[in-house]
Amino acid sequence: MNQRNKKVLSAKNAQKDLTKYASAKKAKVLARFFKTGVGEYGEGDVFLGIMVPQTRILAKQYAELVLKEVTQLLKSPIHEERLLALFILIAQFEKGTEKQRENIFKFYLANTKYINNWDLVDLSAPKIVGAYLEDKNRIILKKLAQSKDIWKRRIAILATFQFIKNNDFNDALAITTLLIHDEHDLIQKAVGWMLREIGKRDQAVEERFLRKWHKTMPRTMLRYAIERFPQKLRRFYMFW
Repeated sequence: MNQRNKKVLSAKNAQKDLTKYASAKKAKVLARFFKTGVGEYGEGDVFLGIMVPQTRILAKQYAELVLKEVTQLLKSPIHEERLLALFILIAQFEKGTEKQRENIFKFYLANTKYINNWDLVDLSAPKIVGAYLEDKNRIILKKLAQSKDIWKRRIAILATFQFIKNNDFNDALAITTLLIHDEHDLIQKAVGWMLREIGKRDQAVEERFLRKWHKTMPRTMLRYAIERFPQKLRRFYMFW
């Protein structure tokens, strides 16, 4: 492509390209799935009806979008535009210098109010927050876990997925302990999921933790944690 016909990388053009994939039918389904009704956790979120693979394709095309333009996408009321912004940030983080990675990490934490649904957190927190903190002090995760904001708490536990993948379980278990009696369903599921991921790599570690907490932790959290266990072992933890 010659320079004259090269597409300008801007938030406006990214938004236009996203609408090409929009589906009113899928938008209705996604709005229900992500609980956008009054009083629900995703209240007010707006969907275009675009699937994640399509958003990933656009993220590759806009991978060099400058931060000012990415910010416009991240602050959008439209869910898929915020997700596109996060995919772009991940791409830039993975290819960036240490200073660029630090800037993206700080930008992410400064804008958590826009990372406000579980898929946005799950697809980005391990790859930015977790990846940045792999070789650094992780005290920020404790602060996030103690927040009143559900999405900051979910960021805290999902960030540890990056460590779990490398068989580093200490911080995941520490954050799990902080969240062990969290009343929100989305936190209970996330914590149980991370415990299950630990167990996939070292079941003995997961079981040591469960033997201490399984009687008092929320049942939703426990069910997620023991999902892969044999039936007899699941029954032991659920009913012992």
